[in-house]
This record gives sequence, C-alpha cells and structure tokens, in this order.
Amino acid sequence: MQCPKCGCERSSVVDSRGDGQAIRRRRECQECSFRFTTYERIERQLPMVIKKDGRREQYDREKLKRGIMKACQKRPVSIEEIDRRVDLIEKDLQDLCEKEIPSRQIGDFIMSELKKIDQIAYVRFASVYREFSDVNQFVDTLKSLDDDNTSVDSPEVHKIANHDSLNK
Repeated sequence: MQCPKCGCERSSVVDSRGDGQAIRRRRECQECSFRFTTYERIERQLPMVIKKDGRREQYDREKLKRGIMKACQKRPVSIEEIDRRVDLIEKDLQDLCEKEIPSRQIGDFIMSELKKIDQIAYVRFASVYREFSDVNQFVDTLKSLDDDNTSVDSPEVHKIANHDSLNK
C-alpha cells in the first residue's frame, strides 16, 4: 500500500477492525510515520447504470457516496453511517441480480436510506433528485414524512410541513 503523503510502498498495519462488510486497517508509513486508513471490501459485481438520457455508465461507489454526503452536509451524520448506508445500497443492487439498472432506482434506494437516518438530508436529496419545480412539491415531500408515520423531530420540518400559507 502506497503512503498518500510520501509515496513509499512500505507500511505496517497498526490496527484492523471488521464489521462484516469491510475490514478497516490503520497503517503507518515506515518512511515518514504518516498514519492512514485503508478498507478491504469484497468486490461486488454491480450493474451498469442507465442515466435519464439513455447513456450507460459504470456504477461508481464514490459518486453515490458524494451524493449522500452532500445531502448530509452540516447534519449530525457520521462518515461511518454514510459508509454503512452505501454498503446497504450496494447489497440491494447486487441482490437484484440485474446487469443494468436505471439511475432512478438507485435514487429510490438512496432516498429510502436517507429517510431512515436524517429527514433534512432526505428532503435535500429529494429536492435535487426529483427536480422540484415549485414549493408545493417541496411541501408534499415534507408532508410525506408525517404520512409515513416517521417521527418529525425537527421543528423546522414540522413548521414548514404544516404551514398553510405555502399551499395557497
């Protein structure tokens, strides 16, 4: 494993931990003593992604993770939680046993996971993913959180979802 700081290829493993999905290894460069983390995961055969315009592209874990991280920006969601959710989404994709999958279906998986961990992140992602064109679509999404018997623990979400003047 090459050190990200100095490029040396000699490193030693300081600590290893597994969670069933991946093995996390803390490493130390033998040249500059810089510590860094690597992950060992099973390489899954994941489907090609069919974009809205019909183009096909390779599934990209980092792209999916960046989208979730953007939605969770400035929210109390840890990187470890985001990684767990990405792992769950990848497992769902693999379980489909499809060679190709529409990007819309991946977006639905993301929405499902975000709804479980943070409602604000869910609404943020939904506003981009569903391409809201007016405030009513935004309000409908907020109200769906109540309709799904999901506890709305954020006063901001509750206030906006129940604000009658936005529906006029």
